[in-house]
Amino acid sequence: MGLLNKDTFICLDCETTGLDSKNDRIIEIAVIKFTFTEILERFESLIDPECQISESSRAIHHISQDMVKGQPKILEVLPQVAKMIDKHMVMGHGIKLDLNFLSESAKRCQFPSSFDSAPTIDTLRLARLYGESPTNSLEKLREHFNIEPEGAHRAMSDVIVNISVFKYLAQSFKTTEQLLERLKKPILLRTMPLGKYKGRPFNEISIEYLQWAAHADFDQDLLFSVRTELQKRKKGDRFFEATNPFSQL
Repeated sequence: MGLLNKDTFICLDCETTGLDSKNDRIIEIAVIKFTFTEILERFESLIDPECQISESSRAIHHISQDMVKGQPKILEVLPQVAKMIDKHMVMGHGIKLDLNFLSESAKRCQFPSSFDSAPTIDTLRLARLYGESPTNSLEKLREHFNIEPEGAHRAMSDVIVNISVFKYLAQSFKTTEQLLERLKKPILLRTMPLGKYKGRPFNEISIEYLQWAAHADFDQDLLFSVRTELQKRKKGDRFFEATNPFSQL
């Protein structure tokens, strides 16, 4: 690893039958090996999941049962994907979920792989660090940076957009090491990204909800943000007690 604009990266995206990597299946995958100046290799394939595609997932990616019929099964695709990734840094938006899908697929097929231990850069976390986009979805980031749309929400179009977004989000870093070092630390979010308080600043969220969220199975950034707000409120209460002459009455 060295200068960001000289290093080689992998960007990948999977379309799936749902969000559960253990029970859902991959139906399309796209992979691009690239540097900041050129695309070195690309691969994409529809995949026969050997199961039904739900209406809800079809509404997102518009991949129908007919489209995957007769397409390669996942075991036919995994060797090519593993070969492209090799030991390169894997970049993507919420990339851990894609790699979890690949890892679970490999286990089911008894295909030896190291997908779950690949070094990663998550552009969702980079977008949180950047903090200037109203929301951090790939589509909103594309609009924010005035990146040309690539058509339908499909694996390869998402990969192409993601690479462009990554280049913008990485501008404040010179080396890959610098970027990875910063991503080791949690990032303070500006607003709640999910649940009934979605889009609201943390100081507008009820204390009961924050106390529940502080022990929920959330990612490190969200937990850090929730716990930081709780700490602020504790300090605020102490400050009020210290300055209120009636607090001991």
